[in-house]
Amino acid sequence: MAHEHSHAVGGNEKALRWALLLTSLYLVAEVVGGLVSGSLALLSDAAHMFTDTVALAISLAAIWIGKRPADKRRTFGYYRFEILAAVLNAVLLFFVAIYVLYEAYRRISAPAEIQSTMMLLVAVGGLVVNLIGMRLLASGKDKSLNVKGAYLEVWADMLGSIGVIVGALVIRFTGWAWVDSVIAVAIGLWVLPRTWRLLRESLNVLLEGVPDDVDLPAVESALLGSDGVASLHDLHVWALSSGKVSLSVHVVCSPEVGDMAPLMLQLRALLAERFDIHHSTVQVERVPCEQAAESHGFGPAVATT
Repeated sequence: MAHEHSHAVGGNEKALRWALLLTSLYLVAEVVGGLVSGSLALLSDAAHMFTDTVALAISLAAIWIGKRPADKRRTFGYYRFEILAAVLNAVLLFFVAIYVLYEAYRRISAPAEIQSTMMLLVAVGGLVVNLIGMRLLASGKDKSLNVKGAYLEVWADMLGSIGVIVGALVIRFTGWAWVDSVIAVAIGLWVLPRTWRLLRESLNVLLEGVPDDVDLPAVESALLGSDGVASLHDLHVWALSSGKVSLSVHVVCSPEVGDMAPLMLQLRALLAERFDIHHSTVQVERVPCEQAAESHGFGPAVATT
C-alpha cells in the first residue's frame, strides 16, 4: 500500500506542477483581456483563474509538506496539510463566487461597454488551458481531496470560459451587454454548491468524522458476527487524510476463546479485506474495560467538572 501511495503522490505532484505553470501563464493574459474588453464575465473568469493558480500552489505545497516524515512532535506525520489545503481552496472559491454575484448585481442596472472580440479570443484561450489542466488532474481527483479541490477549481473555470464564449457571441451579434452579467451570475451559482460539498468533506476529515465511503453499521455488524466475538465497544473510524482510514475498537471475546492473538489477527484481516481498512487497532478483552476497572478497585469512570 505504501508503494502505491508513493506513486499516487508523485503522479499528483507532476500533474499539479504542469497545471500550475499553464494557469499562471494564462492568468496574466486573461486579466489584461478582461480589463481591456470591459467584460465582467471575463474578469470573473480571470478571478477563477487566479484562485486556480493559488489553489494549485497550495496543493503542491501540501504535497511537499505532507511528504515530510513523522517526528516526535508530529507522530502521524504531516498528511493533514492536504486537508487544510482543500479547506483553503473551498474558502477561496466561496469568496470569488460571492464577489462575482455582487458585482453582477451591481452591473445589471448599468451594463458596461464590452469589446466582444477581445472577450471571445481570451475566453477561447482560457478554455484550452482549462481543458488541459482538467486532463492533467483527472486521474488524482478521486484519490485526494486536495487534488479534488484543485480539479474543481479548474472545472469551474472551464465552465466559466464556455459561458464567456457564449456571452461574447451573443453580445457581438445582438448587442445585449446585460448577458455578460447573467453569465457571471450563472457561473457563481454553479460553483457555490460544489464548493460547499468540498468544504463539508474536508471539515469531516478535520473533525475525525466517519469517512463517507465507510458504512459504520456494516463494520460493526461484521465484527460482531465474527466467531469468538461476544461484544464490542469504543468503535471509532476516521481518516487522517484522503485514503488514509484508521479504526480502533475494543472487542470482548467469547468465554471459549483461549489465545486472543489469533482473534485479533482475524478481525484485522476482515477489516482489510471487506472494508479496505488497513490501519486498525483491535484490543481484545476478556471483560469490558469498565468491569475490569471495577474489579481492580478503580470503580466506574466518573465525569468531573
